[in-house]
Amino acid sequence: MPACARPAVPPLAAGLQRFLIRICLFKRAIAREVVIDKALFTKTVALEYRALALGLLSICLMFADNRFDYLGPIRYALAYTALPVYWVADLPARTSSVVDDVLISKAELVEENARLRDELLLAQRELQVMESLTSENSRLLALDEAAKTLDGEVIAAEVINQSPNPASKRVLINRGAAQGVFVGQALLAAEGLMGQVVEVMPTTSWVLLLSDPLHVTPVEVNRNGERALARGVRGASDEVELEFFTQTQDIEEGDLLISSGMGQVFPKNYPVADVIAIARDPGQDFATVRARLRVAVNSTRNVMLINPAAETVAQPAASDLEANVDTAANSQALAEQVQQ
Repeated sequence: MPACARPAVPPLAAGLQRFLIRICLFKRAIAREVVIDKALFTKTVALEYRALALGLLSICLMFADNRFDYLGPIRYALAYTALPVYWVADLPARTSSVVDDVLISKAELVEENARLRDELLLAQRELQVMESLTSENSRLLALDEAAKTLDGEVIAAEVINQSPNPASKRVLINRGAAQGVFVGQALLAAEGLMGQVVEVMPTTSWVLLLSDPLHVTPVEVNRNGERALARGVRGASDEVELEFFTQTQDIEEGDLLISSGMGQVFPKNYPVADVIAIARDPGQDFATVRARLRVAVNSTRNVMLINPAAETVAQPAASDLEANVDTAANSQALAEQVQQ
């Protein structure tokens, strides 16, 4: 056998050798792949590749969640698991809110209390104004309804003052000669007759009330038409007394006295007073009859002046008014003559 010649290898040994070589190659290949996989997550790999890989992964996950809804249970589980985290994260804000509520200073509370008190006063004032306007509106509506029942021109007026003299029952209204007011003109309220103009100025006028002892008003009993004269009672602001009312005339407590229209000063059939007391003395020729005026003189504000139609009623002269006012004095003398 030559010296350089290789010894012959048996077939079995050759096959085993090839198998071992293949195993070695396979291990090297696996080791190379592991090195490559590790390299993707090592610091030596560029950030761009890692961001790209994460972006692709995110897109795949969003596509899968939107198209197939595979991640719904996972999202629900994650949200339920994250509730304690949310609660803990919100704890500082809630704690701060509670502390702020507890630590409000006394000065802030006093300031808020004062502000609320001022708002309450303003609200009460507005409520009072609304109630006043509502009441005034009701009075004006009643006055308008009463004016519709009258013949002639009506001038709306307002009581603006009252006579300071307790012996004289007069009121001042905000209408005068400039608005066509004249002496002797009748003044009415929605509830009934109120008085008669005795003094006219350019923009105001003085009115003598029915309750003044110097004023006499022709009236009649609404129930049966019995006529009488109603004179104001001294010391009473809302009462009148019937003069020369005989014992035999028919009248009862509660009867309504209306204007008779005699003298053509007051409109006919307008309410005047309600009978409140009747005293009959057999030894006297006349009964004592007292009635309460329908108009609350001390609280009435909205009134009206009646200007009768010119063809039916003429404006009374000042001398006629003075004669009407002096009727009270003349009636007393007449009563004394009748008694004699």
